[in-house]
Amino acid sequence: MHEKPFVEVVKEQLESETLNLPVFHPIAVKLQGILSGKDFSIDQVVALIIKDQALTSQVLRLANSAFFSGLAKVTTITDAVVRLGTREVASVAMLASQQHSYNSLTHPELKSHAQVLWKHAIGCAIGTRWLCEKNGYRNLAQEGFIAGLLHDIGSLLILKVLEGIVLTDGEQRGVSRELTNEIIAAMHTESGYQLMQKWNLPEVYCNIVRDHHKDLEETGNVLLSLVRLVDHACRKLGLGGTPEPNLMLAATSEAQGLGIKEIMLAELEIMIEDAMEMVTSAA
Repeated sequence: MHEKPFVEVVKEQLESETLNLPVFHPIAVKLQGILSGKDFSIDQVVALIIKDQALTSQVLRLANSAFFSGLAKVTTITDAVVRLGTREVASVAMLASQQHSYNSLTHPELKSHAQVLWKHAIGCAIGTRWLCEKNGYRNLAQEGFIAGLLHDIGSLLILKVLEGIVLTDGEQRGVSRELTNEIIAAMHTESGYQLMQKWNLPEVYCNIVRDHHKDLEETGNVLLSLVRLVDHACRKLGLGGTPEPNLMLAATSEAQGLGIKEIMLAELEIMIEDAMEMVTSAA
């Protein structure tokens, strides 16, 4: 039994140099590293993905889902790269690996919580990419997808730490949803940032993980503003918690700073709801 307050135990675990939880798939991280540079080949991307049979299978499954697919089914990673492009396939690989991470918890209450967080993550990924494409930031669309997918990675990390503590507790104490939410709210941005740095993920994503809840009127960072705006939209829709129907997206500093009108924001909400159905069916 832990003698210290739960929050302190969690903090110690997060700060431990030896903490090594399976939050990221190494191959998905390597793909992001390759694609952050300019010199890479399709063969490099394919060779990396096919090293992992489970990841290969999941990438093909998602590539053939209603959300990503064309007329004919793709049966190889090379086909998927040709159809979708290297950056899209890298996004699918990160999506597949993150889906596995969110599904990997075994403690019933924490697993249920992880499923709620997963819906929020995928909603933010899809919404941010769509908003980039519709508002003159097409060049940021792929980065927007990954940034939206990973912005709350610290929350998943905390759930995994909590599961480790609960499962090793001889008295099998549980942890309430309320306490879990308090711990996540207090620690997920900095913990997520430290995790991203440890894995050497591109700085653009690390900063979004760290800053997406900072009290900023003007971020000075278009991608960060887009992720924050879609984060608001997902909260309004109840992706990640209780719906907040009175949240006025057009009144947020992000919407005003980006000059995004109310009708576009209404379309964003509809698109996220529709896309969630397709992605969920592909899970």
